[in-house]
Amino acid sequence: MRPLRTASTTLLLLLSGAAGAHAERLIASVSNHRVTVTPNYSGEELVLFGSVEKDAQTPASRSAYDLVVTVRGPRADMVTRRKERKFGIWINTDSRQFLKVPGYLALFANRPFDAMAAPEVQRRQQLGLNNVLLTQRVGPDYADVVPNDAFRSAFIRLQSQHGLYREDTSAVTFLTPTLFRTGIPLPAAVPIGTYEIEIKLLADGALVTKSETAFEIVKVGFEQFVATSARQNGLVYGLVTTAMALLTGWMASIVFRRD
Repeated sequence: MRPLRTASTTLLLLLSGAAGAHAERLIASVSNHRVTVTPNYSGEELVLFGSVEKDAQTPASRSAYDLVVTVRGPRADMVTRRKERKFGIWINTDSRQFLKVPGYLALFANRPFDAMAAPEVQRRQQLGLNNVLLTQRVGPDYADVVPNDAFRSAFIRLQSQHGLYREDTSAVTFLTPTLFRTGIPLPAAVPIGTYEIEIKLLADGALVTKSETAFEIVKVGFEQFVATSARQNGLVYGLVTTAMALLTGWMASIVFRRD
């Protein structure tokens, strides 16, 4: 029985390896892997470009592809609040905390998601802002909610107004049947940190393969010094900023002192 068990295990591994094989391979890169933020930074646009590499296993009938590029920025906890007007004053009446959500989130494709895959595939592959998982704290539980949830919709709308969340189903261009490019707009308010790029290749409504790359956004100059000091030497940073505030107040009192 022992040789049979070994043979079965070997066969299972071979089948598993065959199932994981891809007939296509994605090769992609970004125009700049390190974006520097200076005091006069007003945003810029990176370019992602790449190609689909076919091999002998690629079906001969496969001639058209769909591509979805998802860019995710540094993750953080965020809160969306609901305000209501009571007695002539706008006050916060309810709130929802979003846990470890991307500070920047963009989805680009070559055509509408509904045209490239069925709804269940869109949900499973998180194609489109409505299908991206945004975990929330709902009472004692942690979960994502339906796309039309009021807090979820408000959160995406507010992030979109600042250019931090976006969706464009005509942003990816196939220059040839296998060469593609797309732009990645970065507004002035982009958070600092590492950005992950996930590229998904689909054909005939199913995922064929995917690839990942990344870039980072860093501060330079005095802003970087301040950020590093605040993170690594909190006490010293606090004392220095307090001293600067007192000095500024003292100088202002001298300048505007009345004789």
